[in-house]
Amino acid sequence: MMIGVGLDARLGLSFGQLREMAQEARRLGFESLWTPSGGVPDAFHVCAAWAQDTGLRTGISVVPAALMWTPSALAVQAATVAQLSAGEFVLGLGTGGVGPGFWAAAGLPDRPIAVMRSYATQVQGLLVGETVRSDGLTLGPRTTALRAGGLPQVPVYLAALGPQMLRLAGQVADGALLNWATPERIAASRDMVAAGISRAGRDAGCVPLTMYVRVCVDDDVAAARRALGGQVLSYAMAIPGAPKTAGYRGMFGQMGFDAVLAELEDRRDRGTPMAELVDATPDELLQAVGYYGPASGAPAEYARLSADLDETVVRVITARPGPEPVLAAMTALTPTVIRAATQ
Repeated sequence: MMIGVGLDARLGLSFGQLREMAQEARRLGFESLWTPSGGVPDAFHVCAAWAQDTGLRTGISVVPAALMWTPSALAVQAATVAQLSAGEFVLGLGTGGVGPGFWAAAGLPDRPIAVMRSYATQVQGLLVGETVRSDGLTLGPRTTALRAGGLPQVPVYLAALGPQMLRLAGQVADGALLNWATPERIAASRDMVAAGISRAGRDAGCVPLTMYVRVCVDDDVAAARRALGGQVLSYAMAIPGAPKTAGYRGMFGQMGFDAVLAELEDRRDRGTPMAELVDATPDELLQAVGYYGPASGAPAEYARLSADLDETVVRVITARPGPEPVLAAMTALTPTVIRAATQ
């Protein structure tokens, strides 16, 4: 299992501080660096800088493709970062959202599996020098090409939560990106990816599973709990009017937390502030998908949460601003420490 670290705009670090933390990650033995798209500084620029500063493999998990990108724009950005990183770059693609009116607002048909198949295959084609023709399921021109030769290989990973997207990742992607999954869900996801691989006649095991595992390492356990809990609920609760069977809400419900989330959503809709909702969230839910607390307890829990992944990414959450708590979390969960905890 490869072990990377995930840093992002939510940490409140400057571009320079993100670069400094990446160099610390390399010193601590991490094997890859990951960041999500959508914040400032821009993820493509961050990955390019990280690659040149550290020589490590970098990745974006994920770019919200359907929300705002054309396949050609994605391919241009990915190819450029791959050139700057000697081919050590992974592009992760996701839909960018769910809920009432999302697909219409994005200017695309409400067919997420077909849309993401189109995005992934078009970007892959462009990156290997092909001229691709749009099928009407993506944004951008009908026909496009990068018009550049000798481009480094760029693996295209697909963000996948439900069975159909997981099978699609097995059929067409170079990797599957999970998120907020329990160990049991990871194992089930591997089976669904394998089903897609088999259906497409690809080699068994050719689509690795990668996932962020969120951690907030801090001796102030209450503060760490609030920081992790806020992020969990921002994903797990359905926005008002959205279906409770779709996206992350659907996944958390399938993992056994439907009743808990329904109660929290009801309280939210009656005006309860987020801080109180986090306090009311059962530890069982938070500890099923992440870790909060002191450094001493982090390695064993992290190893448990990462079971059955091919690449696990220590996604740092902090209860306090600045680079110091980021460095503390990385120091508590170096690859050496995590691997020792799995034995």
